[in-house]
Amino acid sequence: MTTASAVETVFRIESARIIAGVARIVRDVGIAEEIAQDALVAALEQWPESGVPEKPAAWLMATAKHRAIDLVRRKETYARKLAEVGRSLEDIPPPEPPGADDIDDDMLRLIFTACHPVLSTDARIALTLRLLGGLTTEEIARAFLAAEPTIAQRVVRAKRSLARAGVPFEVPYGPDRAARLDSVLEVIYLVFNEGYSATAGDDWLRPALCEDALRLGRVLAALMPKEPEAHGLVALLELQTSRIPARTGPDGRPVLLADQNRTRWNQLFVRRGFAALGRATEKGGLPGPYVLQAAIAACHARAVRYEDTDWATIAALYGQLVAAVPSPVVELNRAVAISMAEGPGAGLALVDALAAEPALKDYHLLPSVRGDLLARLGRTAEAREEFRRAAGLTRNERERELLLERAEQG
Repeated sequence: MTTASAVETVFRIESARIIAGVARIVRDVGIAEEIAQDALVAALEQWPESGVPEKPAAWLMATAKHRAIDLVRRKETYARKLAEVGRSLEDIPPPEPPGADDIDDDMLRLIFTACHPVLSTDARIALTLRLLGGLTTEEIARAFLAAEPTIAQRVVRAKRSLARAGVPFEVPYGPDRAARLDSVLEVIYLVFNEGYSATAGDDWLRPALCEDALRLGRVLAALMPKEPEAHGLVALLELQTSRIPARTGPDGRPVLLADQNRTRWNQLFVRRGFAALGRATEKGGLPGPYVLQAAIAACHARAVRYEDTDWATIAALYGQLVAAVPSPVVELNRAVAISMAEGPGAGLALVDALAAEPALKDYHLLPSVRGDLLARLGRTAEAREEFRRAAGLTRNERERELLLERAEQG
C-alpha cells in the first residue's frame, strides 16, 4: 500500500471522529470538516517524507485539533467567527456536570447537531452520512436512490443553514431530543447499511461503519430507554451484525444468505439482539419500522437452517412494514419473502409490478431479484440477462463479480 493510500484509508475510517472532535472546539460542523480536510492534506504532504506514524489516527486528530485551537485563538479568525455565529468564546457556558441523562460522545453530538429541525429531513440525513460515515456524495446518492448533484447541493446547503442558525453542538434534552429522534435513527441505520453492504468499492463489507453505527445505537438506546424504536434499531443491528462472519468467504467474496454457514453467526450478538427486541416490545403497542425489521431479522436468527426459515411470518411482517413506511424497496423485499412462502411465480408477479417504479430504475437489486426468481422458474436465458443487467448497475466490485458468476451459471 502506498503512503497516499494509507493516508486516505486512515482518514476514511477516522474522519467522523476527527470532525466531531474538532466541531466541539469550533462549534461549526462546516468549519470542522474543512479543518479535518486540512489535516488530511498535511498528512499527504508530510507522511511520504517522515513515514506513516505509529498511531496515524491520533496524528490526524492531534493535527486537526491544533489547527482548530489556532483558528479560534487568532484575532482575525476570532472576529470573523464572531460575525458568523454571533458569539465569543467567553459567551460559551462551561460544561454542566454530567448526570444520568447526560452523554459524553462527540459523534452523537455531531448526529444530533446535523439532525437539527432547521434542516429538512433529507438534508439532515445526507449531511450526517457525509460527516459521520465519511461517505462520498456518490455513495449517499446511491443510498438515497437520488441524483449525485442533488445530494451535493443538499449537503452544502445544510452546512450553510446550520452556520447561519448558529446551531449549538450538543445533544438536546426533552422535547427537542424526541423531535430529532426519527432522523437520528435513520442516519444510524443508513450508516450501518453502508458498512453491511457497501454501495461502491472493492470490499463487500466495511466493518468499521457497522461498529460505529452499532455503538451509537446502543448509546442512544441507553440515553432514551423508553423509546421502543431506539431499542428496535439496536435489536436489528445486533442481529445483522451476528451474520457478518458468515457473509464473506476466505477470499472476501460475498456469501448469500441461503449459502451461509450459520454456525459462524455470532451467538453473543444474537442474544443481545433478542434482548433488545424484548425491551422494544415489552410495553406492547403498534410496532414501528425498526421493531418490525428487527422481528424479521429475529425470524432468520431462530432458523437453524435456511430451509427452516418461517417465510410466512416474514412475509406478514413485511406487509406490516409496507403499511408503516410505504416504499418500493420494502415492497421488493416483501416480494422475495412471498416467493419463498408461496412460490417464485407469486413473487415474480409482485416484482414485475414494481418495474415501472422511478425510484427503482437504477436499483441493481430489482433485476437481481428478478433474475433469481426467473432462475427458480427454469427461465434460464431471461435470468442470465437480468443478472447481467444487475451487474451493470452495481458499483461494488465484489457484488458485480457475484452477479456475473450467477449469469454464467444461469
